[in-house]
Amino acid sequence: MNPASKAVGALLALGLVAATAVGAWYVVREIGPGFLPDRCEATVGGRTVELTPEQAENAGLIAAIGVRRGLPARAVSIALATAYQESGIRNLTTGDRDSLGLFQQRPSQGWGTKREVTDPVHATNAFYDALVEIEGYRDLPITEAAQAVQRSAFPEAYADHEDDARALASALTGNSRAAFHCEVPGTAEAADARLGGNGLTPRAEDVRTEAVAVFGPLSLGGFAPGGVRDGHIPGSTHYDGRAVDIFFRPISDASRTRGWAVASYLVAQAERLSIQTIIFDAKIWTARRSDEGWRKYDTPDRPGDPDVLAHRDHVHVDVFS
Repeated sequence: MNPASKAVGALLALGLVAATAVGAWYVVREIGPGFLPDRCEATVGGRTVELTPEQAENAGLIAAIGVRRGLPARAVSIALATAYQESGIRNLTTGDRDSLGLFQQRPSQGWGTKREVTDPVHATNAFYDALVEIEGYRDLPITEAAQAVQRSAFPEAYADHEDDARALASALTGNSRAAFHCEVPGTAEAADARLGGNGLTPRAEDVRTEAVAVFGPLSLGGFAPGGVRDGHIPGSTHYDGRAVDIFFRPISDASRTRGWAVASYLVAQAERLSIQTIIFDAKIWTARRSDEGWRKYDTPDRPGDPDVLAHRDHVHVDVFS
């Protein structure tokens, strides 16, 4: 098991909300900066927001935690606007006085230990914990809600990031569909292809583990002990143990929104996790053509439920061999 897998495994074991030793995310960021996407962007309502790899990874996590907690996209917008202003959506190890991390939280003000506030999982949950205690936060202007949590010396500064935060939150929470993508190299170094006990290669197992760690219990399929032998098109990566299906049934508007949240998160982490392909809701993103973003998915010409064939009920994700 590689270091990234161990880190996210620790996150899964402890749970996102509890997350005291979930420095896993920080470890992943520190050990793998050379394996991150080159550029990411969200386009919503004609507004395009560009992100660096580090920003995209952290923004994806902030949004995913909001989705897992069942918070509205408004809460994610407030969190992202705050992180923009406080750290540039970067996990800073320095700041004014003892301020640290994504939200520049201060250990001396009760936000946690130095290790905790520089763990993006803990920091994000701590921010949301404080936000949901603000009466009527959903109806407050973003800058006022952010200030109520942060008590910044520059309360109006959050307003500078409202539009970008809204667009990014809408894309990453799945409310704006196929609106977030990253450009990544179209290849990956060869890796161990041996199947583990559940029939997945180590890389595919990393993806499965992380998806559950971040989003909580998911309906998973497309793999089996000893490997999958039928049920997919010829040449499918499922037969190599390199693919995982994440189901969102029954098909509904809410299911599609959550599916796009997961698909967008996976795109944000694609290079680090050596993801090759993501398919959902009749759209496809591939590392080799990542500069084209999400494209129309050509449904296989074979018998079957058209919604299943178009991947409207599940996110397919596979990794490089």
